Amino acid sequence: MLSVQEIERLSEEFETKTPQEIIQWAVSEFWPEIAMSSSFQTQSMPLLHMVTSLKRGIPVFFIDTGYHLWDTLMFREKIASEWQINVIDLYRDTRWDVFARQNTRSLPLEDPNLCCYLHKVQPMQKALKDIKAWISGIRRDQTSVRAKAKILELQGDGLLKINPLLNWTKADVKKYMEEKNLPSHPLYEKGYRSVGCAPCTIAIGVNDDERAGRWAGRGKVECGLHTDMFKKKDIADVKQEFHMDVTKVK
Repeated sequence: MLSVQEIERLSEEFETKTPQEIIQWAVSEFWPEIAMSSSFQTQSMPLLHMVTSLKRGIPVFFIDTGYHLWDTLMFREKIASEWQINVIDLYRDTRWDVFARQNTRSLPLEDPNLCCYLHKVQPMQKALKDIKAWISGIRRDQTSVRAKAKILELQGDGLLKINPLLNWTKADVKKYMEEKNLPSHPLYEKGYRSVGCAPCTIAIGVNDDERAGRWAGRGKVECGLHTDMFKKKDIADVKQEFHMDVTKVK
């Protein structure tokens, strides 16, 4: 097992390495207890292509919130089939089914943090429970939260989060997409630069920040997978931390 000091040293060293070199190290170090996550949107394609090309059969977690645009689900099926990807769909815990169904329409709009926690954060926490390393596609140029991230991030429970594309920019993504002739999400050319759940995603202008179409007008830019919300294991802690409506969940 790597020590905290070794992880910090490697993280600094990886600042000058290519994403492929970081991925190769991760696979060599942690296989088979390693997985990656993907939302199958356009900006996700380079990392998905790199990882699945370097290690066939690696688990690719896709969080099926039940709110996805149909285009996203169809695109995921197409890419998974053509690239022969080992996609594992993640769903919310069944104990929230009654509550979620009663609040299907209102929850994403009235309490998006709670919605993300139930439909994205908890399922990912559960999926990563027996995994030692998690490959993520976040970039520093995406949000102010991600700007502070490190290439290797040790979580409190011992999980190592690996961010090979952290230093990449939108231009790097575009260049790789063109060089490898990778397909784009079907809604990309219609102004959907960053695609999430249908109630929380809108089309944006060509000069807008690529995540401007996510949770527009709700003071939210992250779902919680890459924030302190992911460290919360208890619903009571999450409600207190993010000022959620305590009357909604028992």
